[in-house]
Amino acid sequence: MIYLDNAATSWPKPEGVYRAMDEFARTAAGNPGRSGHRMAVEAENRVQRCREAIARILHAESPDQVILTLNATDALNIALKGILKAGDHVITSCTEHNSINRPLWAMAQAGMITFDKAETAPDGTVPASAVQALLRKNTRLIALTHCSNVLGVVNPVEEISKVARAHGALTLIDASQSVGVVPLDVRALGLDLVAFPGHKNLFGPMGTGALYVRRGLELRAWREGGTGFRADEEVHPEELPFHLEGGTPNAHGFAGLAAGVEFVEREGLAKILKHEHGLALRFVEGIRDNKRVTVYSARNPERQLGPVSINVKGAEPAEIGKIMDQTYGIACRPGLHCAPGTHRFLGTFPWGTVRFSFGYFNTPEHADAAVRAVNEVSAKFGSDGPSC
Repeated sequence: MIYLDNAATSWPKPEGVYRAMDEFARTAAGNPGRSGHRMAVEAENRVQRCREAIARILHAESPDQVILTLNATDALNIALKGILKAGDHVITSCTEHNSINRPLWAMAQAGMITFDKAETAPDGTVPASAVQALLRKNTRLIALTHCSNVLGVVNPVEEISKVARAHGALTLIDASQSVGVVPLDVRALGLDLVAFPGHKNLFGPMGTGALYVRRGLELRAWREGGTGFRADEEVHPEELPFHLEGGTPNAHGFAGLAAGVEFVEREGLAKILKHEHGLALRFVEGIRDNKRVTVYSARNPERQLGPVSINVKGAEPAEIGKIMDQTYGIACRPGLHCAPGTHRFLGTFPWGTVRFSFGYFNTPEHADAAVRAVNEVSAKFGSDGPSC
C-alpha cells in the first residue's frame, strides 16, 4: 500500500509512538490525577508531558493554555460554544470544513448568533480584505481554517488576525492540516484560539486533539464533571485546563501524542514542511500537462502543503479512488472531504475530487507512482461523463 491519505490521518506513525502507547498501557495506565499511587501519578505525568510538548510547538504562554480534546471537531465545538454569546456576529469563509460550518449553522438556527462567509480568492485563499469587508459592530469572532483540507493552500492568518485585533474581535483557526508542518507561534501571530487533532501531522493516535486558549480568555464549559481538582466543590473548576477538561482523559492516546509531538520537534518543522511541499509539487508537475486531468491545487505553489485535489475527465472521483486502491495499491480519498463549500467554489459539487495527501513518511517514489497511476488511468477515460 502506498498511503496518500495523510490529510485524513497520518500513517505510519513513528516507532516511538507505538512504543510509548504500549509501554503506557502495560506499566502506567492508572487514572491520571485521580489517585495518589505511583501508577496514577505517572499517568498524570504522561498527560502533562503531552500538554507541555504541544505548548512548546505553539509557543503558548503556559501548558495550562492547552486543552486536551478528543479531536479537532471537539476542540472547535468547545471554542465556538464556549466563547460566543447571544447576539454575536461571526465571520467565517465559503471554504470551511463542516467542523466549523455545522456548529455555526446550529447556533444561528437557534437564533443565538449570526454569521457571514468571506469570499475565497481564485488561488483558494481567504484574503484579509474579504474578512474586513464583513466586519460589523457586533463581530465577536473570525473562525477560519489555516490550511484547506481539499486544496492544501495556507491562508494568511497573520494578516487576518491583525484585522480582527484592530476591530476588537477574536481569531479562531482550525489548524488540522497545518500544525506539525507550518510553524505556529500563537503569540507572534496574534491568535486567540487554535484547534487541531493529534492524529494527523502530529503523528498521535485517533481520539486525540487540543485547543489552545489565549491567556485571559474566558470560555463557558459545556461539559462538567470529575477532574481530580477541587473535588470538594459543587461547581466545576474555573482554572484552565481543568475548566474545559471534565472526565477521564484519553491518557493512552496522549502518551502516544506526546511521543508524536516530540518526534516533530526532533525532525524540525522546516524539514517537514520542505519535504511535504516538495512531494505535493512533484506530483502536480507530473500530471499538470495531462489534458485529461484537472488539477485544483497548487494555484499558489508557495502556499501549498500536502493535500492535492484532482479529477480525471469522464470519471467520477469514487471510481478513480477505487481503481487507485484495487489496481495500483494507492490509498487516496475521493468525495467532498466534509467541505462542501470548497467544492461549490471549485465547481466540483456534488461529486467532489480525488485527494492525494502527502505526509512526512512518503517518498519521491510514492509521488512518482501516483503520477504514473493517474496518467495511465486518465488515458482509459474519454471526455464524456460528469463535469467534475
